[in-house]
Amino acid sequence: MIRHFFNVIILTISLCNLQTIAQVSNSGLMDTVGGERIKNLSIGGYVDAYYGFNFSRPTTSDNPYFVSMNRHNEANINLAFLDIRYQSERVRARFVLGFGTYINANYSSEDGTIKNIVEGSVGYKLFSKKEIWVEAGVLGSPYTNESAISRDHLMYTRSLAPEYVPYYLSGVKLSVPLNKKWNAYLYLLNGWQQIKDQNTQKAIGTQIEYRPNSKNLFNWNTFIGDERSPINPNNRTRYFTDIYWIYNPDGKFSITSCAYIGLQQKLNSINTINNHTWWQVNFIGRYTFTEKFSLSGRVEYFSDPASVQITPITGVTGFQTSSAGLCANLKLANNLLFRFEGRKFFSSENMFTNKNGSPNNTSTWLISSVTVWF
Repeated sequence: MIRHFFNVIILTISLCNLQTIAQVSNSGLMDTVGGERIKNLSIGGYVDAYYGFNFSRPTTSDNPYFVSMNRHNEANINLAFLDIRYQSERVRARFVLGFGTYINANYSSEDGTIKNIVEGSVGYKLFSKKEIWVEAGVLGSPYTNESAISRDHLMYTRSLAPEYVPYYLSGVKLSVPLNKKWNAYLYLLNGWQQIKDQNTQKAIGTQIEYRPNSKNLFNWNTFIGDERSPINPNNRTRYFTDIYWIYNPDGKFSITSCAYIGLQQKLNSINTINNHTWWQVNFIGRYTFTEKFSLSGRVEYFSDPASVQITPITGVTGFQTSSAGLCANLKLANNLLFRFEGRKFFSSENMFTNKNGSPNNTSTWLISSVTVWF
């Protein structure tokens, strides 16, 4: 175990030779690169490289239950993208072309080159003197307090929470600033994280942001849509809501917490509807010791007793687990971040496997990363 611990550190440092980053609001738009600006056009990029070791030693080298940083015992790219933006007074557009193990895992159901579109949208400002925008295309998701962009978050790895809600959406978005403290968003969507529509029904999403002061953000999201598809023909309406809080994102001590609950209606064998729920809660904090170094921690619990979202790899019924982790963040340059994280999962049932492939109720990860943006 000690040998693998040092292998994780040595291999990642050898990939580069990193700025503690503020937790950002998940407003459905990535805002991670400054980019080079040429008149109304800006171009930027992002590369997130990692090496992780799962002490369960999965035989396929895929860490179960995750699409982010999901490869075991190999150096790889979680997400790299090229970000092209256009902005004028009344028109804006964005195209983000992405690659990496996150793309391979999370976009596996999408067709062809569409699976490489992290974002691709066109927006129009409806009124010259009001910041009311309508946008259409492939959009970032507002759900939960974590996005796919690790640089934007207090921990390197993702909680289970965002792994089982949409990371991306396809449809139309209306953005309305209500006043200096409140913003509202309305979404008309193809469905729950799908670019290619799986049925003829559309879904509705909402988002409300409240910023009472410069240190606090409260966010509430909802989703409702018919989720029947060729893969899940018995699915019917899905209801989902989450709420999260971000405190003091640029300060010495930062906190974020998210809770959500979802309900999936399913048609059973006697043609009646059963309601199945899943829910989670997480708490993440970071303390900044110096301008270059900070330490973050997370605890979480995830419950899906009917396996709406997660089917255990060991064949047990339902999925419930908790995890705890620590992450060291080191700023090596203004746009270069090194991180090292340890994470432990616990469950009352055998949701995981040990290194011999036998069912087990715990799992341990070590993972290190180098992230650069420009």
